[in-house]
Amino acid sequence: MYALPDSPQGTIHSLQIASSLLGANMLGDRTTREVAVYVPNGHSGEGLPLLVDLAGFTGSGLGHIGWKNFGENLPARLDRLIHEGALPPVVVAFPDCFTRLGGNQYIDSAAMGPWATYLTTEMLEAVESRFGCGGPGLRACFGKSSGGYGSLVHGMLHADVWSAVACHSGDMAFELCYLPDMPATLRTLQKKGSIEDFVRGFEAGPKYSGSDMHVLMTLAMAATYDPAPGAFCGIQLPVDPETCELIAERWNTWLSWDPVRMMDRHVTALKSLKGLWIDCGTFDQYNLLYGARRLTRKLCDTKVPHVYEEFEDNHSGIDYRMDLSLPYLAKALLG
Repeated sequence: MYALPDSPQGTIHSLQIASSLLGANMLGDRTTREVAVYVPNGHSGEGLPLLVDLAGFTGSGLGHIGWKNFGENLPARLDRLIHEGALPPVVVAFPDCFTRLGGNQYIDSAAMGPWATYLTTEMLEAVESRFGCGGPGLRACFGKSSGGYGSLVHGMLHADVWSAVACHSGDMAFELCYLPDMPATLRTLQKKGSIEDFVRGFEAGPKYSGSDMHVLMTLAMAATYDPAPGAFCGIQLPVDPETCELIAERWNTWLSWDPVRMMDRHVTALKSLKGLWIDCGTFDQYNLLYGARRLTRKLCDTKVPHVYEEFEDNHSGIDYRMDLSLPYLAKALLG
């Protein structure tokens, strides 16, 4: 639906990228990936900033361009914001990064694949060469939840590629957002028999319960942060399967990917960004607010320029926050 039906509509293009990188995954995921690209009305894309949308867990960039009931999909939001003058014209890329384990954290993983390298090389090269957009100083990434996590971590690890990032309700403070799911995960795995039995049973469907989706997410995080070369899909949990006690070595590997802890090693990179946007709902049901507060306290202590906002909502249905973050990113890139 269109909030402003008369807004001039941009064009959605589709690129197929045959990746030479993504074959290095243990999930058996396909390596040719679609990227949908929004180009605003009246533009070819030449010289415009490029924003890259990183979808949340269970999502794909392709899901953000489809019809949406009682609300705007992202292209309609872009049309409206540009028509209203709130957002300068931008090109937006919607990469499909969905995986067998239900999503992506957008980092390089021996199990999931080298997703960070793919996004910052093959994907960007394909989009920028086709539309003449982006380039050094004119690239930003944004996302919510897992996509927010990915954007924030890319701002730390790939500040030479991205000049601005926006993190909506991103995963952080892992002991608060991931550890609470471990006991239920173990109970489910005990019932199913093994990690492989659970994954294959989940894939067989025909329906997917919310609780099983949380178990799948936990397994995906394990394959992302601490992949095990000899395990099914690279999955090993950071807890004892009988007692749920933390296995210190494995858990510490997870924590090395926690943005609250990572930022200590990447202050210089974060200071180099033209724009850093972070927000989170005050009723976020995954406890992400507390991680966001911890992170922003450290950003303030180290004098990293950023915008931090809390809003009265939970983790779900918060696309409206992009009315603020997307103009912020575009204007930060354009200086």
